[in-house]
Amino acid sequence: MKIKLLQVSKTEEKYLETGIEQYKNRLKHYIGFEEKTLKSPSSAKNKPENEQKLAEGKEILAALSSGDKLFLLDERGKSLSSVEFANFFNKEANMSTKQLVFVIGGPYGFSEEVYKKADGMLSLSKMTFSHQMVRLFFLEQVYRAFTIIKGEKYHHG
Repeated sequence: MKIKLLQVSKTEEKYLETGIEQYKNRLKHYIGFEEKTLKSPSSAKNKPENEQKLAEGKEILAALSSGDKLFLLDERGKSLSSVEFANFFNKEANMSTKQLVFVIGGPYGFSEEVYKKADGMLSLSKMTFSHQMVRLFFLEQVYRAFTIIKGEKYHHG
């Protein structure tokens, strides 16, 4: 199984980029991981909210491969504990899932087409975080999940 993280815009804060790189490097010991930043058409940035979501949605859907399981990081998604998140990965691996794709959308969320295509939605918190911070938090939780699966001390260390 592989994990892919799609995001609509790039990380601009250096301190977050440093943390993101740290967790991406740690993940290499557990699972194949790919991160892809999608380019929202520059013409969409000054458009109404719905047109921005449509443009971003087309980019998201175009980045998917056949057989991918798509999970949106969305405030309306299911909240999981770290142990439940680890169990989620175990379940997907046992079902022979080829690739899990997680998406961090733009500031207005996702287009209706993306919501319809999604296999599920996850929420990292009831609080709202910047899209850049969500990347770091998500990667830390993926790393934590794999240390839980392997019985390593990170989760309680």
